Amino acid sequence: MSRFQSPMCSDCPRRKGPLMGCCQLEELGRIAGNKVAHAYQKGQVIFSEGSATLGMHCVHHGRIKVTRAGGDGKEQIVGLVKGGDSMGIRSLLTEARYSTSAVALDDCVVCVVPRTDFLQLVQSNLQFSVALMQQLAQSLGEAEQRMLQLAYKPVRERLAEALLLLQRTFGQEDGAEPFSILFSRDDLAALVGTAKETATRLLSELREDGTIDTRGSRITLLAPERLARISSQYD
Repeated sequence: MSRFQSPMCSDCPRRKGPLMGCCQLEELGRIAGNKVAHAYQKGQVIFSEGSATLGMHCVHHGRIKVTRAGGDGKEQIVGLVKGGDSMGIRSLLTEARYSTSAVALDDCVVCVVPRTDFLQLVQSNLQFSVALMQQLAQSLGEAEQRMLQLAYKPVRERLAEALLLLQRTFGQEDGAEPFSILFSRDDLAALVGTAKETATRLLSELREDGTIDTRGSRITLLAPERLARISSQYD
C-alpha cells in the first residue's frame, strides 16, 4: 500500500455517484480535507475481516472483490466493486468490525472518509441518507438472491449467472465488443461457491459449445444471451 496525493472530491469523476452526488460543495470540501487516499496493486488487501472499521471506502477507480471466510476457511466472494462504488458502510452504521475483506483485483485507488464525517453526512444531509438506505436495501436484495441461488441452483446455472454478473459489474456500457476479463479460476470458484476443478470443467464445456472463449485467465463472453438462458432455467 502506498500513499500519494489525494484526488480532489470536487474534481472526481465519481462524485456524481448515488452517494457522493448528494453532497454539496461545502460537504465535499470537508470530506476532501479529511479523507485519506491509497493506491493498491493487484492482490493487495484493502481491509480485512475482523479488523476495526476505519470509515467509508470510496473506490476512485479499479476493480475489487469483497470476500468472506467460510466455515471451512475457504474464501467466498460475496461482492464485486468498481470505480464509483463504496464499501464498509454496514460496519460503520452498526459500529462493528469489518464483516468482510476487500482485495484489489487490479491496480486501484480507494479513498477513506473518516467515520465522523460519514456520520455527519448521515445526520445533516437527507438526500445522502435516503440514497444510503436505497443502497443498503439493494445490497440486501442481492444477498437474498444470492442465497437462493446457492441453495437451489445447480453449479452450471450459478456459473452462468456469475459470468453475467462480471459483465454487468465491469463491462462497458456501449457493449460494442464482447465482454472480456482477466479472472482467475480460484476467484471464479469462490464467486460461484464451488471447487476450482468444477468451475474449470464447466468453463471448458461452455468453451466447447461456443458460449465463451478462454485464454489462460482471460474469459470472453461470446454468447451472453445463451448464458442468460442457462442461468434462468431454475428461476
